[in-house]
Amino acid sequence: MQTTGNTILVTGGGTGIGLGLAKAFHELGNKVIIAGRRRSVLDEVAKQHQGMATYAFDIQRPDEIKKFCEWLRNNHPALNVLINNAGIMREENLREIKNTDDMEAIVATNFLGPLRLTAALLPGLLGQPNATVINVSSGLGFVPLASSPAYCATKAAIHSYTQSLRYQLKDTRVQVIEIIPPYVATDLIGGAKDPTAMPLAEFIEETMGIIKSQHYAGEICVERVKPFRHAAESINFENFYFRLNNGGRRPPR
Repeated sequence: MQTTGNTILVTGGGTGIGLGLAKAFHELGNKVIIAGRRRSVLDEVAKQHQGMATYAFDIQRPDEIKKFCEWLRNNHPALNVLINNAGIMREENLREIKNTDDMEAIVATNFLGPLRLTAALLPGLLGQPNATVINVSSGLGFVPLASSPAYCATKAAIHSYTQSLRYQLKDTRVQVIEIIPPYVATDLIGGAKDPTAMPLAEFIEETMGIIKSQHYAGEICVERVKPFRHAAESINFENFYFRLNNGGRRPPR
């Protein structure tokens, strides 16, 4: 993708990986719009990064997605890059679960939200001379963490959806990229203080380096996530899966 001259939307752009990507693209001179549920968080980021635009909405709600897309068409008609990053992760004990509220929220945020938002914005993106859809999945979409089954399932689904979207748009001017993070030090399930997590700044630097150096990159995998991405192709998949899940939560690293 081109790294300058864009108008870029980042969902979940107020914290974590979304914020890291938003800041990196903003520093390159792009127009960046960050979206998320907490207006106060978004406004604080915009205050520190002059020129960033913000919009608060709940990606779980189709009616709010519709209003958001109308706002984008009216206020940012040059939008040409969509980064589907918003996501939530929760631990679930499937043997003791009393209702599926958490699971449904995860599916609505991590999977249905990106599908609905992409469908709504794709006609506009197809009309841009250079456009990109970036979906953020996870190494856990390839080797699931058994304690967070719904999260891992949504990331596997995002990977599959991204492959289909890329194929269907292969003859258009819209590039489709999947960023596959490892376990990164963010607030997602307390990873910010975990020394085994990849520091966020290192992840963003390596990811942006790949984006800048490769004219076309269908998948962006930093070195730390490659064992996860390619585990299914390896004869060591079951051992890898066992090591990840044996004895409790063992995130990618």
